[in-house]
Amino acid sequence: MPRECFEFMAIDLPDAIESEEQLDTILTQPDEAILESVRGLESPLVLLGAGGKMGPTLAVLAKRASEATGKPLRVIAASRFRNADARNWLEQRGVETLSVDLLNRADVDRLPDTRNLLYLVGMKFGTSVDPVPTWVTNTIAPMHVSERYHHCRIVALSTGNVYPNVSVSTGGCREDNALTPIGEYANAAIARERLFQYYSRSDTQANPTALLRLNYAHDLRYGVLTDIATKVWREEPVSLDVGYFNAIWQGDANAMCLHAFRHCESPSQAINLTSPDIYSVREVAEQFGKMFGRVPSFTGTEQSVALLSNTDRMLEKLGSPSVTLEKMMRWIGHWIQTGGRLLNKPTHFETRDGKY
Repeated sequence: MPRECFEFMAIDLPDAIESEEQLDTILTQPDEAILESVRGLESPLVLLGAGGKMGPTLAVLAKRASEATGKPLRVIAASRFRNADARNWLEQRGVETLSVDLLNRADVDRLPDTRNLLYLVGMKFGTSVDPVPTWVTNTIAPMHVSERYHHCRIVALSTGNVYPNVSVSTGGCREDNALTPIGEYANAAIARERLFQYYSRSDTQANPTALLRLNYAHDLRYGVLTDIATKVWREEPVSLDVGYFNAIWQGDANAMCLHAFRHCESPSQAINLTSPDIYSVREVAEQFGKMFGRVPSFTGTEQSVALLSNTDRMLEKLGSPSVTLEKMMRWIGHWIQTGGRLLNKPTHFETRDGKY
């Protein structure tokens, strides 16, 4: 199969981001590759779990792309919308919204018909305290959705946590590696994937599906880099219990979600979604220290293994991220120095025992 080359975010990117309005504009500004992907989508495009960290900007990105192409694409964002502000923000930008509980089959049955579905639903944090909601969310919801839709292309967001920790020297786990992680959250995420895999090859449904194993997405308000930078700025010790990580700009991750509709297959296929490069926690902290005029302190000791993903398949099918580590760090460093708002949702990337 010939490689499909995408040029991501061929737009002007500033040296610094000064406001959330500017940040959200950058995250929702489509380039020509995104316009081409959206041209191939039938209306409506439905996003489930659209009230989380990625969903709002992904929905608006799709809507802005449809408007730029002149394509009459309805974009429908469905979520429990516990945050009314997120729902209002979407509606003000032309995205239709629905309040639904995917654990309630009646709610699922009233979802609109579609040929293109983005599934962003998942639960992670709090699993170590009470694993039941995590298992229920990550199994019953995808089953309900898969049974609701027939012969529908599904791009489902998964996680790199389905992999075990591996040596940095391996370059990260590949999509065909055995899924043998630690912890209930990661195993519940595998169960979610298995359900989508089952329905992707069901004789009665055969939903062509792409499973995107993401780690770790960033905007300025959250992410591993933001976690590290915040600790350095506040002169708090940075943990080296997990010494290495991958990181991708949320704008690039959003774009790849839309491009992934081209690669929905039956049976489903998985694609790692992250940076091609592996980054060192110590080196990143030291670079933030230089930006801030601080000397970072550390706890723990790097080990040779971490949660890491290989991106050869992503590069072949979805292209290369455009926003570099250096640019993300400059943006995040400036954001923190100028008091930019944070989501205060740490990634807990330094967790080694699988307990979240």
